[in-house]
Amino acid sequence: MSLIVQKYGGTSVGTPERILNVAKRILETKKAGNRVVAVVSAMSGVTNRLIELADKVTGEAEPTEREMDVLLATGEQTTIALTAMALNAMGEKAVSLTGAQAGIETDGVHTKARISNISPEGVHELLNDGNIVILAGFQGKTPDGKITTLGRGGSDLTAIAMAAAIDADLCQIYTDVDGVYTCDPRVVPEARKIDEISYDEMLEMASSGTKVMQSRSVEFAKKFGVTFEVRSSLNNNPGTIVREETMSMESVVIRGVSLERAQAKVTISGVNDLPGTAGKIFGAVSDANLIVDMIVQNVSQTGTTDISFTVHKDDVAKAEKALSPVLAELGDGVGVEAQDGIAKLSVVGIGMRSHSGVAAEMFQALSEAGINIKMISTSEIKITVTVAEDQIDEAAKVMHDAFGLAG
Repeated sequence: MSLIVQKYGGTSVGTPERILNVAKRILETKKAGNRVVAVVSAMSGVTNRLIELADKVTGEAEPTEREMDVLLATGEQTTIALTAMALNAMGEKAVSLTGAQAGIETDGVHTKARISNISPEGVHELLNDGNIVILAGFQGKTPDGKITTLGRGGSDLTAIAMAAAIDADLCQIYTDVDGVYTCDPRVVPEARKIDEISYDEMLEMASSGTKVMQSRSVEFAKKFGVTFEVRSSLNNNPGTIVREETMSMESVVIRGVSLERAQAKVTISGVNDLPGTAGKIFGAVSDANLIVDMIVQNVSQTGTTDISFTVHKDDVAKAEKALSPVLAELGDGVGVEAQDGIAKLSVVGIGMRSHSGVAAEMFQALSEAGINIKMISTSEIKITVTVAEDQIDEAAKVMHDAFGLAG
């Protein structure tokens, strides 16, 4: 008897009819001779409506992050109860659990908590009693009992982490798409589904804009060796297997193209080129729990330099607030400027390790399309550039064609 963890996203449980379809799929898995833990997200649109409610009752004041976690966690709790009810009505034993009830323990960073430990004894007991366990994604609790949430896409992390904790035989991530594509099909209609992809490639694509999986969940899967499949909850088509890389994977130079909109570039100018300066700047940003991606420092010509980095445009105000005391400490002449209206474009593939000329081909194709590059960042298997946001769709199509990803 196999132990299977399945995760269903918000669109998969977006209506009562879809919840019933999910319940039927879970029941089919159980009747096939498996034990099942199903992780579910809030119904599509619910989280946004809860945020709107918070805005209405707080006005111009920012709601406290502690209370936002208490509020947002109710979205998943609604879904787990409805899914368990549906299964019970079908004659199956099903029990719903919140993240806290399932033993998911996190750190104390509200709205962006990280899982620190899972005590799955209660889950095992319910499974051993013949129950299907319906688990709330996206949430956990601190050691002193405070409710926390894991950030957008946190239900993926819940599923992967629980699969690792209970030593599941299989983890399936059900969503509203058939798998991972070479690019967003809404942007590039010719994009094709990828049959298998390595953890590293999936991680790079997730961190650079591919919304199918949350990057932290891929990191967790790689760390604990959890092979998982991304597939659609709306049909029975095979999905994309995410696993440790194999030798055959390196024959594909570029696996996919990712894009991420709504980015902003923050530039700190006139910084003295001295040891420790960058540490102070990015230490302040880190203390504010802000995610920084691309970092570029100009060559110092006169003893001062400029440091630029990208954040989501919604985090610009937080970044400026966090940097304010540091800039004052760095002395006169140091300024900060933020520019939005930019987007990130990335090409990803482990084949870059053994093939040269990818960067040259990328830059040449963008140049011929009249698309200007503003910043460049590279890793062993990824090249990322920023371009004007109103050119990102065209840039993605150019890259997809340049590397022959339509197949």
